[in-house]
Amino acid sequence: MRKAALIIVPYLWLLALFLIPFAIVFKIALSDIALARPPYMPQFSWDEGIWALIGQLDFENFVFLTTDDLYWRAYLSSLRIAFLSTLLALAVGYPIAYAMARAPEEWRPTLMMLVILPFWTSFLIRVYAWMGILSNEGFLNQFLIGLGLIDTPLTILNTNTAVYIGIVYTYLPFMILPIYAALDRLDGSLIEAAEDLGCSRLQAFWLVTVPLSKNGIVAGCFLVFIPALGEFVIPSLLGGSGTLMIGKVLWEEFFSNRDWPVASAVAIVLLLILVIPIVLFQRNQQRVSEE
Repeated sequence: MRKAALIIVPYLWLLALFLIPFAIVFKIALSDIALARPPYMPQFSWDEGIWALIGQLDFENFVFLTTDDLYWRAYLSSLRIAFLSTLLALAVGYPIAYAMARAPEEWRPTLMMLVILPFWTSFLIRVYAWMGILSNEGFLNQFLIGLGLIDTPLTILNTNTAVYIGIVYTYLPFMILPIYAALDRLDGSLIEAAEDLGCSRLQAFWLVTVPLSKNGIVAGCFLVFIPALGEFVIPSLLGGSGTLMIGKVLWEEFFSNRDWPVASAVAIVLLLILVIPIVLFQRNQQRVSEE
């Protein structure tokens, strides 16, 4: 009885926080837009039975997404920005995680606290701080002008560069922590054995350290890529109107155009795109736990 209660809790959690909201959004995606409150008109009712429901399904909003290039360009742009941001976070996060794992043991808790310290402040405050840093009159341009590296301020804010900076900064701890966990468990005698067998330090790093930290790299990449793909706040505040991401399109359909059926269809397709990396992430986590 106790075991059944423990098992049913996560299923209830999944039902309440995923399946029921998903069913509501899916029903709205099959509706027509209307000048009403809420601004959609359902095309079927749950009371008519499952067969009547299936017979009345109308996927015109999903078909509409294929006829307007705004949506698939937004999906592709989001995939590109999320992918490049993940690579940049890996390039920045791996050396930091490696340095943490090789630091003296008494320093590691302090270094860990420094990595998670940004989470103690509001996400919005941190993004607004970057707006001040990256603006034409901001700290970065003033610093570069003061060093004599540039004569006129660089335009960084309201560009894709600012979006990359914001995403990498925001999700960097999600990349560092799993890689650090993998490197911290690394047996140092394996590297010594590789060096005794003739490998240089660089060869030992590439042939021993990197492969043994692969699980942490994979977990970190998924933890950055998945939220970055649907990101809305960072491209809206740092990217400006020229940055096209599906999170911004989704918000505009919901709150500016008040076209809830199309916005719900956009959300359903985004969820289906995210299912692939989520399933791969779960399989990786299961394989790691079995090892």
